[in-house]
Amino acid sequence: MDQLSQDSAPVYEALEKFKAMRVLPFDVPGHKRGRGNPELTAFLGRQCLTVDVNSMKPLDNLCHPVSVIQDAEQLAADAFGARDAFFMVNGTTSAVQSMIMSVCKAGDKIIMPRNVHRSAINALVISGAVPVYVNPGINRQLGIPLGMSVSDVEQAILENPDAKAIMVNNPTYYGICCDLRGITELAHRHNMAVLADEAHGTHFYFNELSPVSAMAAGADMAAVSMHKTGGSLTQSSLLLSNGRISKGRVRQIINLTQTTSGSYLLMSSLDISRRNLALRGKEMFREVCSLAEYARAEINKIGGYYAFSKELINGRTVYDFDITKLSVHTRNIGRAGIEVYDILRDDYNIQTEFGDIGNILAIISAGDNMIAIERLVSSLSEIKRLYSKDQAGMFDHEYINPEVIMTPQQAFYADKRTVPIGESAGLICSEFVMCYPPGIPILAPGEQITPEILDYIAYTKEKGCILTGTEDLRIETIRVVKE
Repeated sequence: MDQLSQDSAPVYEALEKFKAMRVLPFDVPGHKRGRGNPELTAFLGRQCLTVDVNSMKPLDNLCHPVSVIQDAEQLAADAFGARDAFFMVNGTTSAVQSMIMSVCKAGDKIIMPRNVHRSAINALVISGAVPVYVNPGINRQLGIPLGMSVSDVEQAILENPDAKAIMVNNPTYYGICCDLRGITELAHRHNMAVLADEAHGTHFYFNELSPVSAMAAGADMAAVSMHKTGGSLTQSSLLLSNGRISKGRVRQIINLTQTTSGSYLLMSSLDISRRNLALRGKEMFREVCSLAEYARAEINKIGGYYAFSKELINGRTVYDFDITKLSVHTRNIGRAGIEVYDILRDDYNIQTEFGDIGNILAIISAGDNMIAIERLVSSLSEIKRLYSKDQAGMFDHEYINPEVIMTPQQAFYADKRTVPIGESAGLICSEFVMCYPPGIPILAPGEQITPEILDYIAYTKEKGCILTGTEDLRIETIRVVKE
């Protein structure tokens, strides 16, 4: 590593050398550099197919890296201020699950906000760890969950001193951040690990205007979606560690679920994107922040919409705010966020990240420019003019505190029966129900189904949200724990 610097990209450079060798392939993949699948080659391009290759000595092995992948991971660790970094090619889902399973085994408690991504609850189903949910604050005007307050986390620690870890969203989908430093200091005083879901926080590491990153705050591990705001290919992510958990153990946990056929397309995209962020990230995200703040100001001038920001900060449930998240409240024009989301896509060819029942989220990144921002703003202005209506009958909040009856693993593997969803009130859910995106469960295994939740599910279906998680793809029936 002594001769390497952040302007190096070891995996990318090894692939370039490999291409020059003109090796005759008698290994997988079977398309043999694209020759066996001309339609795919025509679609993706020959350059892409020639580096869709298998692990071999010159290219290292993701499951047990000893050369170029090892070097690339160490460069990523250095760039992100971590002790160790692991390339993840099964998405940030795999990174979240690996960091939870690295510190929690069956029966271990983990303190977490209930508005976690489904990947975190999936990890509890797989591992048998037991959640201690801290219900986040709720902004009823916007209908969004906020963050965990330090005092609520402290109470959870006092009631569960045997918990092994605390998980934190940094940030939430909406840009909300809790006091990560305060929570980390508190957790470490009680010998608990701190795990951060930074799926939407890659830019925190390269932007002085952003909230504190997990590694800078002293957290033990962080799952970072490089593909969301860092520029790499979809499904490529990083798992960062500050060294409290053995690097070898983390690697073994990762290898329980991550593919043994690591994609060099994804790994090279991580390598190149890391180099780009390390060399130009601060400049890139300074411009991103400027674009986002301009868009926010212009949208708020339209009237009816509310593009919220740092004014939400209260020092507790909103300790900081990520200004690159252009979250826009739409209910005051009489339209659910999902309705505005659909209109933007169908009528204006603009694809935002998601729409829920009260908000849309536009992700602003280094790939945006002023022309794109102006088009979004003008389209929202026209939508208000053409589609505004009375607010009567609209839901006024998004997040519903769950009633947890069983652990996720117990409920998921329990004997089940199928009932019509409209007749399920009072029963215990044994599967997930969620709008995707964002993938935060409305119901998770082990939670009691209530009339309020059923009303919310019916409303989201009526407004056009994409519901997922159930065996029944039409969400007309639901699997519940057999009594």
